Amino acid sequence: MIGSAPFADPLSGRLTIGFKTTPIGVTWETLDEVWQAAGELEVFTAGWMADHLSDATRERRGQSWEAFTLMAALAHRVSGKWLGHAVLANTFRHPALLAKAATVMDQVTDGHFIVGLGAGWHEGEHDAFGIPLPQIRERIDRLESAVGVLRALFSEAARHEPGVTLEDRFYPLRGATNDPPPSSTHGPPIWLGAQKPRGMALAARSASGWLMPGNRAGEIGYLVEKRDAMLRALESTGRNPAGFTFGAQVSCGGTAADRGTALQEARAFVDAGAQHVILGMAPALGSDVLRAIAREVAEPLAEVSLRIPA
Repeated sequence: MIGSAPFADPLSGRLTIGFKTTPIGVTWETLDEVWQAAGELEVFTAGWMADHLSDATRERRGQSWEAFTLMAALAHRVSGKWLGHAVLANTFRHPALLAKAATVMDQVTDGHFIVGLGAGWHEGEHDAFGIPLPQIRERIDRLESAVGVLRALFSEAARHEPGVTLEDRFYPLRGATNDPPPSSTHGPPIWLGAQKPRGMALAARSASGWLMPGNRAGEIGYLVEKRDAMLRALESTGRNPAGFTFGAQVSCGGTAADRGTALQEARAFVDAGAQHVILGMAPALGSDVLRAIAREVAEPLAEVSLRIPA
């Protein structure tokens, strides 16, 4: 692979906590307010965004903002925190364009942007917008190619002429440069939302972290199963798992009872080996609910970090 780089993740080795909003069913004003509040809450190390073109809870249609430009517009609200998508659909964007956009975000965040990437899945929104959604085998083929393109364009060779050339059946590069380059030495870390053996093997070879899917939020058994599979995949590649981050997702709901359940699930995830816990909320609930999540879920969870060696 061009520009093969160390994949040690900057969030590994300690417990960190992120918040997550969707781009669905919410006004710009409310989203802006929620992310402004998040920027004031020190307990959150990272901010995450889902990636959809329409309401993913429906088969077709429904309101949703485009996630990449949305996060770029909100980034100034959470200065100093890590930012990422959980996860971007590889089917939505050519990986060369994604690499250029991720480079902007890497510069904007002073090297605190994570490329969260998955194969894509929601049939209705693909069909509605005329975006091909191949069978899963080809989607994983394309995901493997996309990661190769990202690594190539984040490499030292892409920072100057003659650039990089990559023979790939989906996304070939021919003397491509990424100028201006990322501020990070090896470009933004890549976390994959891969759940099947081929995708997890790809994560073990080429990614810095793994994200469980949002629709599995709170499922402890699922995390344990996939963690064990990923550890085996990392071992088979000769990688030290100490530099790899496992990201879990918890849905926090809108009530105090929901938040109590979320705290129990989050603690169980940490006990099961998650180093980064993402606390999700529907952004339409507003900034007061985010502050309650910080107070009733994130802050008690953060106490766990006192028991975990740095």
